[in-house]
Amino acid sequence: QVQLVESGGGLVQPGGSLRLSCAASGSIASINAMAWYRQGAGLKRESVAVITSGGTTSYAASVKGRFTISRDNLKSTVYLQMNNLKPEDTAVYYCAARMRGTTEYRYWGQGTQVTVSS
Repeated sequence: QVQLVESGGGLVQPGGSLRLSCAASGSIASINAMAWYRQGAGLKRESVAVITSGGTTSYAASVKGRFTISRDNLKSTVYLQMNNLKPEDTAVYYCAARMRGTTEYRYWGQGTQVTVSS
């Protein structure tokens, strides 16, 4: 079992920045990858960024160059630094964990709202 708690969402103006945090607890040694997903109103949930246990990162084309995923192993926390935010980045952002030997993200946080508006 893994528990994930996101924080750091809020209201920001276009061009601004936010940093989301995802604190993991439980069987964290068995986590193979962690990801940030988002779901805008009326839209399908989409993957935003992934970081593997080996440190490899990948990003959706829409956020590449603006968002950075990172982790602090001592704090068991994954971050999503979001710069140059756009109104289309408005969504609920979720943290997810994928366990070793599996292909799907089984554990999800409760989500944190990010709103980009002037």
